[in-house]
Amino acid sequence: MTKEAIIERLKEKGLNITSPRLAIIDVLVEDGHFHPGASHIYREAKKRHRSLSLSTTYATIHEFIRHGIIKALEFDGKENRFEGNLDEHINLICERCGKIIDYKAPISVDRLDVAKTTGFVITSNRWEYYGYCRDCIKNLNSATPTGELRKRHS
Repeated sequence: MTKEAIIERLKEKGLNITSPRLAIIDVLVEDGHFHPGASHIYREAKKRHRSLSLSTTYATIHEFIRHGIIKALEFDGKENRFEGNLDEHINLICERCGKIIDYKAPISVDRLDVAKTTGFVITSNRWEYYGYCRDCIKNLNSATPTGELRKRHS
């Protein structure tokens, strides 16, 4: 997602374009592929807008979520993460390092058809696969002669 696309969404929703919001948007665009958490967004956005507070960061993130500008990825026992990719995709979540990788789904589910057929009002969705990223597999297999990862999950 581009900065311009997010700004356009803000305008469509009638939200003001403020410098704290722009600093947060910059982080979401530049680091979005990492699916950053609020603490990362705050740290990086504060470098761009010195007077940014943690409470403003959280309020802005929640406002963006409420208006459908970004999505929250909530996890038990881990910091929530955020993404601007609202296209249908699968989140590949590494159980070792926590990295989240977007993978374009080869199939698409028509949410309107699901709602029409079932009468279910869909408010959000997530499609996730859990496992190990390429780097963690490589690091674990090279660190242990027996290939600890393969041994645990074969």
